[in-house]
Amino acid sequence: MKRIAALRNFIRENASTFVSMLLLVVVPVVVSSTLAVVLYNNQGLLLAMSWLEMLLFFILISFTMALALTPTTFVALVSGFYLSWSGFPGIVVAYGVAALIGYSIAQLIDHGKMMSFLNRFEKARVLMQELRNQSWSLIILTRISPVLPFALMNFVLSLMQIDKRKFFLASIVGMLPRTLFFFWIGTQANDILNLLQDPDSGTSGRLVMISLIVISIAGLYFVFDRALKKALRKATVKNEENF
Repeated sequence: MKRIAALRNFIRENASTFVSMLLLVVVPVVVSSTLAVVLYNNQGLLLAMSWLEMLLFFILISFTMALALTPTTFVALVSGFYLSWSGFPGIVVAYGVAALIGYSIAQLIDHGKMMSFLNRFEKARVLMQELRNQSWSLIILTRISPVLPFALMNFVLSLMQIDKRKFFLASIVGMLPRTLFFFWIGTQANDILNLLQDPDSGTSGRLVMISLIVISIAGLYFVFDRALKKALRKATVKNEENF
């Protein structure tokens, strides 16, 4: 009964956080589908942009990715198609800026409530501390996977109160492999709608995708397993000292 009551309190106290996380998964799918049709009907919209227009584009997508309006995969494909390789450095930086914006927004929504609740439980508190100690690996591994929603991961990782500078740099490093892959696919496409509906990358491309997912899953399992074992060991030692 105590566990059920604790779970109810956890959900009630963090309701706004959970709703926000749900929206971060659903909204990108809806918006990207709409934008795909808009871009198809206006295929010259992003062609031949000046440097100033390109800079404004990077600023805009930093906010749209942070607010979960456009998925990062969508942005990489579209940017590769319209900007070619001259726009690649801007996209990489935009990902980092979007990560910081998402981090800040999540903190404003949560106000530290999630971590405050978890800190009531010794094992959970120690586990979170261990994960923060391994935050560089944790961030990179969550960014590598092309199936983990970017904006949602911003939200989840921000709840752990990871250092902002580390969050920014690790996000860029982790996003680089998948960004490079999807950007390259965009540069090879001939039609924007077909690209967004079916970004076919052939057998080698599928192997790259699978490899990134496997690396992410295996790495995250290792990080969480090591953090959990350390947390349990520390909790056990503390309990023995109390006795």
